[in-house]
Amino acid sequence: MTRLVVRVVPNAKRSESAERRDGAWIIRLAAPPVEGKANKELLSFLAETLDVTPSAIYIVKGHGSRLKTLDVPMSQPDIEEALKIKPPSP
Repeated sequence: MTRLVVRVVPNAKRSESAERRDGAWIIRLAAPPVEGKANKELLSFLAETLDVTPSAIYIVKGHGSRLKTLDVPMSQPDIEEALKIKPPSP
């Protein structure tokens, strides 16, 4: 397990990883921060991006905050590679 720190930006046009700033990945989410929708979208986005199941990723800290700490079942280098900014698909 690797601890991953993310800062979420809800209500974006689409879900995507943006950049890394101050030790946290900035993740834009196409979901509002109400009733757990942004958390659900975050887990879904990361699961698809990292090619793991959503249930394998745990929010350890920050359920109600934009700054979250997650446990991810991958190595740090693999996570870094998967979250690098990629051009949008056509």
